[in-house]
Amino acid sequence: MEQSIDDKKKANKAAILFVVKLLFFYFLFSQGNLFMNSAMSDGGRFYNEFLQSHFNYIQLLKSALILPAVWIIKLFGFYAVYNQMDIMVVNGPWLRINYACLGLGVMSFLAAFVIAFPAKIKAKLKLFVIGILMIYLLNVARIAALGVLLGFFKSQRSNFTYHHEIFNIIVYICVFVLLYYWIKKNTKLVAKKETESKIE
Repeated sequence: MEQSIDDKKKANKAAILFVVKLLFFYFLFSQGNLFMNSAMSDGGRFYNEFLQSHFNYIQLLKSALILPAVWIIKLFGFYAVYNQMDIMVVNGPWLRINYACLGLGVMSFLAAFVIAFPAKIKAKLKLFVIGILMIYLLNVARIAALGVLLGFFKSQRSNFTYHHEIFNIIVYICVFVLLYYWIKKNTKLVAKKETESKIE
């Protein structure tokens, strides 16, 4: 009975620590990204030429989204031109890829979860890589789909007003499903090891 109470106390402490770490790192990453976006954007409040020239990972991510999206749009027979933040589909839409389109919010949440959750480093790295890749591919698909669909259905553009919100919901659902199965798998492994150690 005493052991059971101690176990519950330990579990409660671990849960509280996890939540505190999750919130702390999510705030750190999300606000850090917002600061860096300002520091690396012309006219930004914290604009810094050195950071923009040497550490502009936000522009790198924009380019990494734009290039494959344009390639997919062209596969559907459209002609598209692009620059550092825009995709112009001839006889189709003009898409601007701004900070809100990058998925850095959900990436920040995933990174915070990976750090906060108690598990082996190898398992954490695997989750992080799979999660980031999934978010990235979904984002490329979203941008390409907008270009193609708005190209085919020009009169329906008003129906795509809330694509950001819909995309965020879909991505968070996918991330939570991924986390559910990952937690389930890792919890089973931990429980199995604890059982084996007690038997020994």
